[in-house]
Amino acid sequence: MSRTLPTFKKGREEAFYQLKQFATHLEQVNGPKADRIMLSKAILFPVLYIGTYTAALLWGQNIWLLYGAYMLLGALLVFIFLNLIHDAVHQSLFQSRWANRMYVYFFDLMGANSFVWSIRHRKLHHNYPNIMGWDSDIEQSDIARVFPHGEFSKTHKNQHRYLPFLYPLYLFNWLLIRDFKDFFSQQKPVWKVTDIPRIEYVKLFFFKALYLFNMIVLPKWLLGLSWWTILGAFVLMLLTASVFSLMVLLSPHANTESAFPLPDENNQIGHTWFMHQLMCTNDVVADNWFVRYFMGSFNYHLIHHLFPTLNHVHYPVVTAELRRLAAQYQLPYRAYPLLATLKNHYKLLKRNGTRENIFEETM
Repeated sequence: MSRTLPTFKKGREEAFYQLKQFATHLEQVNGPKADRIMLSKAILFPVLYIGTYTAALLWGQNIWLLYGAYMLLGALLVFIFLNLIHDAVHQSLFQSRWANRMYVYFFDLMGANSFVWSIRHRKLHHNYPNIMGWDSDIEQSDIARVFPHGEFSKTHKNQHRYLPFLYPLYLFNWLLIRDFKDFFSQQKPVWKVTDIPRIEYVKLFFFKALYLFNMIVLPKWLLGLSWWTILGAFVLMLLTASVFSLMVLLSPHANTESAFPLPDENNQIGHTWFMHQLMCTNDVVADNWFVRYFMGSFNYHLIHHLFPTLNHVHYPVVTAELRRLAAQYQLPYRAYPLLATLKNHYKLLKRNGTRENIFEETM
């Protein structure tokens, strides 16, 4: 497996330079206010998560309360990830790098693996979005052909029919399968950019076991309910979290309006990194207080890709400046309603479920 990284064309782009200056100035001026907002989230969301979990342990013999609490835990899991874990991985939650690193361990306590996800997200997805073999958030598989130039199989012919029903199992896959594949299969993209230390294998099994114990075994012991009841609550929690997650994961990249460029024979992409982000990432038209505060302004996704260390509180204002510069310099900035992006993702699955006609292309 080649570890030669794809490269982009060099060159200073005036629009990106001006946007970077604007973002830097905004961060200096509004930094203290943004830090206070993030601190409030860093306290509020974990308190809500721990409080909801405690309520489930204390009063979960009421089945409706148990299931309601687990559904809320699923939503809070996503809120914590979007607002706190995500920013901490990018060193933008706190000023202290040590505090950010420590906070990321909250992700392990919620069933994921922070080490391998950090590698996948920062070194692969952010640097190489929509590039097959390098964007670890979009991987070619036997059941999903998202890349138009990915290997085709007969199974893919119906992927637009069966994948929407499998997507709600997304976090089941992450919790029980994907992390382990990344650790134990050296053909996975993470191995192109890192070697996994032995201590991380220990942490992988320890935190996975601890999470399953806390969410399934401990409630069973304390509440005296049947295994099926507890497992039902656990499944409901992961389904709830998966639905919230999919709105964020499917909308900004994997759709018919985004490009999926390939490196040439010299492993070079035919445009600059800035232009690549514009071609492969779109925003979502969903600006309201709930999205900004609870969903971490995920809809302003392009700014996050351009300035990953920028606190997400700043995204709306910087995005407004990006729109202005895009109009001035005729840049391919794109923003769509959420339902439109999901519809375009469905169209992408349907389009990539057919084998390309090479004769038609060459005539």
